[in-house]
Amino acid sequence: MPGEKKRAIILMNLGSPDSIKVKDVRNYLNEFLMDERVIDSPYLWRSILVKGIITPFRAPKSAEAYSAIWGKDGSPLVAITYQQQQALQQMTDEPVEVAMRYGNPNMKSAYDSLLRNHPGLEEVVLLPLYPHYAMSSYETAVAHAEAVYKKGKYPFRINTVPPFYNNEGYINALCESIRPYLATGGHLLFSYHSIPERHIQKSDVTGNHCLRSGNCCEGTSPAHAHCYRHQCLTTTRLVVEKLGIPAGNYSVSFQSKLGRSEWLKPSTTLRMQQMPGEGIKHLLVVSPAFVSDCLETLEELGIRERENFMSAGGESYTFIPCMNVQPEWMKAMVALVAQQQ
Repeated sequence: MPGEKKRAIILMNLGSPDSIKVKDVRNYLNEFLMDERVIDSPYLWRSILVKGIITPFRAPKSAEAYSAIWGKDGSPLVAITYQQQQALQQMTDEPVEVAMRYGNPNMKSAYDSLLRNHPGLEEVVLLPLYPHYAMSSYETAVAHAEAVYKKGKYPFRINTVPPFYNNEGYINALCESIRPYLATGGHLLFSYHSIPERHIQKSDVTGNHCLRSGNCCEGTSPAHAHCYRHQCLTTTRLVVEKLGIPAGNYSVSFQSKLGRSEWLKPSTTLRMQQMPGEGIKHLLVVSPAFVSDCLETLEELGIRERENFMSAGGESYTFIPCMNVQPEWMKAMVALVAQQQ
């Protein structure tokens, strides 16, 4: 229509190695872990830690883990993001590109493709596929996208979708992904990716709120706009309210810890070992921090944590897949983009 902006969309996800070869996994881990918003240590120490200690030992193990979930289309996360692109493209006239924060396809290739194929483009809506704000996920994705944009001096504007942890469409889609599994009964565990506690405190715009008390995530505070823990707990509260799940039938934990510093608790791995002894023998697990299945969901939750739970005395374990390309989630994605005017 006359007067409408010529817009495009970029779906931005985390990324994956190019293959399950150890060298490719090592390259990916180096790029990921050398990000100062992931491991927030001085560059020299970070370089020694990552390139000299972590990746030489972690790359072979990670390659083995990736091999357990690698499909004919390669990385599940990358393949699913492309599926989301295709589904979204069928629902909008605006061109849709894919970019990864680490690995390929990279941010520059997405910008360059839009510039090359869509002359006169005025605005790009960047949709980071992270529901919750964290410096090691949403923040680094947006900062990287902005840095590549400025370096390339692209003629279009960038309009970024904010974290959508409490967005009605996201909550509705998440509930619909969970609902079919509730009929079987069992305790519902919300397992979110963990982050270091110091990241929570660094993101606290007030400087004196986050993790200062046991109920700091309740009520209202300017800190909550950048507080990952508050946003995870808010997502959980909204989902259980909408699904009518009674207190005691659900809980929250945090997975994927790296290193020895204090990370958000309770640990998913520890809870898997404890729950059967507490009488929780039938478990449903969902991971709302991810909207696309990936290593942390398919291998960590789908395989390793299942083994932990069952070996501790559990009787049934069901991992609820991410929303991926479920219709309600795709409609929510369209709405999230449309809201950015």
